[in-house]
Amino acid sequence: MGALPLTSALCPAGSTQRPSSLYLPSRGASWTTLRDGEVELRMGDSGLEAEPPLTVHQALSRAAERFGGHTALSWREGERWKTCSYVEYYQACRTAARSFLKLGLERYHGVGILGFNSPEWFIADIGAILAGGFAVGIYTTNSPEACLYVAENCQANVLVVENHKQLQKILQIQDKLPHLKAIIQYKDALKEKKPNLYTWEEFMELGRSEPDTQLDDVIASQKPNQCCTLIYTSGTTGQPKGVMLSHDNLTWTALATAHHVRLTDADQSQEMVVSYLPLSHVAAQMVDIWITMRVGGATYFAQPDALKGSLVDTLREVRPTAFMGVPRVWEKMQEKMKVVGAKSSAVRRKVATWAKDVGLHTNLSKMESPMAHDPLNYRVAKRLVFRKVRKALGLDRCTRCYTGAAPITTDTLQFFLSLDIPLFELYGMSESTGPHTISRQDAQRLTSCGKVISGCKTKISSPDAEGIGEVCFWGRHVFMGYLNMADKMEEALDTDGWLHSGDLGKLDRDDFLFITGRIKELIITAGGENVPPVPIEDAVKEAVPIISNAMLIGDKKKFLSMLLTLKCKVNPDTGISEDELTPEAVEWCRKLGSTSTRVSEIAGGRDRLVHAAIQEGINSVNEKATSNAQRIQKFTVLETDFSIQGGELGPTMKLKRLVVMKMYKEQIDHFYKEVPTPSTPDNPPSK
Repeated sequence: MGALPLTSALCPAGSTQRPSSLYLPSRGASWTTLRDGEVELRMGDSGLEAEPPLTVHQALSRAAERFGGHTALSWREGERWKTCSYVEYYQACRTAARSFLKLGLERYHGVGILGFNSPEWFIADIGAILAGGFAVGIYTTNSPEACLYVAENCQANVLVVENHKQLQKILQIQDKLPHLKAIIQYKDALKEKKPNLYTWEEFMELGRSEPDTQLDDVIASQKPNQCCTLIYTSGTTGQPKGVMLSHDNLTWTALATAHHVRLTDADQSQEMVVSYLPLSHVAAQMVDIWITMRVGGATYFAQPDALKGSLVDTLREVRPTAFMGVPRVWEKMQEKMKVVGAKSSAVRRKVATWAKDVGLHTNLSKMESPMAHDPLNYRVAKRLVFRKVRKALGLDRCTRCYTGAAPITTDTLQFFLSLDIPLFELYGMSESTGPHTISRQDAQRLTSCGKVISGCKTKISSPDAEGIGEVCFWGRHVFMGYLNMADKMEEALDTDGWLHSGDLGKLDRDDFLFITGRIKELIITAGGENVPPVPIEDAVKEAVPIISNAMLIGDKKKFLSMLLTLKCKVNPDTGISEDELTPEAVEWCRKLGSTSTRVSEIAGGRDRLVHAAIQEGINSVNEKATSNAQRIQKFTVLETDFSIQGGELGPTMKLKRLVVMKMYKEQIDHFYKEVPTPSTPDNPPSK
């Protein structure tokens, strides 16, 4: 991407810039399911709620004007990192938009993007929006049938794929896509030339010679309250829903979030992030594309095998200032650090134990008194241990480490807190354009997902005696509607316009939000007892360190049971769990006197020592149960761990409960063939 003079890049010949004062929100419609629909923006009278709305083009062109020479994107080619400035980024997105129009992209039709994070992904996404289409991320783990559903639903005119592997999925289904006009492959050479199949370079070349007239007309006609992006839900409870996000949803949420977490603009000090989480997910898009653009930050792209082991290498090279990890990423780091720590000398282990005690105590105290002075022992621990740990992880410049998209255990939060790496929980959903509440350094409580972002509101609907009820959202981040699914809108938005999350939670006296479970996940036993599964599952994983995943069973049943999986190695090429236990799990077995090194030697109760230890851990969890109905009375260890490829976990490693219920129906049915004797301290539950 060659450099361009700033003036020619931002004001091409014939371009027109519609002033933001003409972008007035329509009155009346609070939601729509029509692809060309408009909604009333939820603007306030002052503060961030009153910020003038922007289209994506306005946000990007302003970033290019303000941060023109700063690095926008950086990626590795061989041993070198290559970069693209904001001016070049803007111009590339315009070129891609002209190319899409040349290929026949129609207004409000989809451009599906199927591949790992890359500059091409970003440019295709924004280019599609500038050209008046819908940017639509498709999960790389999707089957051809799942790709077909999304492409058909968004009436995709163009599909952008990463490589030959992803191309094969589309070639299998292209005859069933009447709206499809072109396919673009952005990595590797084409193995076979086909009609309407383009390389990335061929695609971009189409737009280089096109005049700006048509594109500028489309850009001038766009409004902030129109849809520009579709985020598809994972479809664990039915067909995926196309969440319609407006220009204002993206640009305003990015502004409000950047303000809430106090990011710095690039003309002061540039923020840097690493892009590796699936961009089909709203959290990754919001962090990697939109928030970063708002402050002129730089996005560095990890390698495609990031989640298979190379992520820490990228972190060490980039040394980001902010980093977002789903809970499983932090858990994997925790496991590896424990293995390394166990191999250290006795003196090093003793110093590390002391430092972690100091770190945990100091950071818990800071939550209550953020302005308190750091004690001497903490400053010593920081110099001896904490700085070295951060450097080893590539987080020495990172002042904001986030976790979200799935529940995280208290054990993992405390582990990183003890190493002076507070993990700031954030919470939201696709329907809220990503974040709704976020923790930060001066506003954090352990296990809380923080306070509502500036300009938004939280309400707890129908709270019980403990203050627990459904978490509801209000703000300019609330989505437009589900594409072509008017029937689903009654579940999502109430008559007053509040977005119902489906999550159970409570607010404490300082307005920190705590999520306690999901309404649909809530187990209601045959006796009518309401049991939130996640806290019990987390407690079992904490009590039995060899456990990787735990899933509580018992809806409409007379007692609770549990499916367990063990921590095992993962095939780096396929991402599928292997039979071999992790070094940490093997070490745990050895301490019991067990010689097991494989899952197959333990699953189904084959290793009596391990089985007894798991039972002991479950007994300890049962002792803390609030009632007999919340005791786990049977369990089994499965032959393989849950995985994305296996279908048990979603793209952000969230448990797909209905899928697991179907996959392991035989084992679950076996639990309930015979009712066990009620569990008591003298008569502990048995398998």
